[in-house]
Amino acid sequence: MSETSPKLRAELEGIPTYKPGKPAAAGGPVAYKLSSNENPYPPLPGVMESVTAAASNFNRYPDMACAGLMNELSERFGVPLSHLATGTGSVGVAQQLIQATSGPGDEVIYAWRSFEAYPIITQISGARAVQVPLTPGDVHDLDAMADAITDRTRLIFVCNPNNPTGTVVRRAELERFLDRVPGDVLVVLDEAYREFIRDPEVPDGVELYRKRPNVCVLRTFSKAYGLAGLRVGFAIGHEPVAAALRKTAVPFGVSQLAQEAAIASLRAEDELMGRVGSLVCERKRVVDALRALGWTVPETQANFVWLRLGERTVAFAAACEEHGVVVRPFPGEGVRVTIGETEANDIFLKVAEGFRKEL
Repeated sequence: MSETSPKLRAELEGIPTYKPGKPAAAGGPVAYKLSSNENPYPPLPGVMESVTAAASNFNRYPDMACAGLMNELSERFGVPLSHLATGTGSVGVAQQLIQATSGPGDEVIYAWRSFEAYPIITQISGARAVQVPLTPGDVHDLDAMADAITDRTRLIFVCNPNNPTGTVVRRAELERFLDRVPGDVLVVLDEAYREFIRDPEVPDGVELYRKRPNVCVLRTFSKAYGLAGLRVGFAIGHEPVAAALRKTAVPFGVSQLAQEAAIASLRAEDELMGRVGSLVCERKRVVDALRALGWTVPETQANFVWLRLGERTVAFAAACEEHGVVVRPFPGEGVRVTIGETEANDIFLKVAEGFRKEL
């Protein structure tokens, strides 16, 4: 038997591992999971019925073109079908975008810290990641990101609201940034948490894309719509970009169950916005309580809050777990805490109060 191993791509060496939010331990003391930015509500009305009906046919391949969902999205956002593409969550579409634009010798720019999948999918492509530090207020430094553009830049991610800090970039600064980006560089506005935004100065990426051929918008059904377990997201971009996404898509990647659930969710948007409104109110309660305790909390427009804890990060996460909630630690930096059930949020606030007294 040969002792040699198959040759693998050198770009795979040292790729960081994506760390999903830690689940609540079965039978353990942890009762609530606030580590993955999931929606605490059950599926929207009509979703379970649609999924149950679709399940009777899962011996068949799904509609690879996602025709029903594409038609629904085209009508909902007022965009041509040729400007749409679907994928396995917005992160799946993000990876397709890098595959379509970037390879060895190319550069991908994004803020840091931001969505932790960006460095992974960039390195897989063989491109070079250019990480631009956030401002001291944990916001994208768009001027520095524009300054980082070279003739090798192929794609720029702008996560708005930013994960994990929840901070946003507003219309004037974003449009000024887009004006500086060369037309042959694709700017991806990652708007996974768009539905939670209440700041009127934060632009809707879809409106920006309409006049800018080099802007593409990512959205997902995993967060506000509560379909995280079904993996369906989509992109809105001009025809060359959307066509490239369809070419790089994994065949039959979006299951029929996911397609039908997404369609039913879009048709239940009144109920959706009511639930989102409740989470936004709870977000304000949590942020106000943290600030009253003396915590510095960035202004968040997502369904989570960010606490910068530095070397105390892991200890804080452990304290939360001891009291029954799991949060998402980024060792040496801070913790991201999802806005969940009121009971879970109250436990988190109790831990935050006790921890603050020890600082």
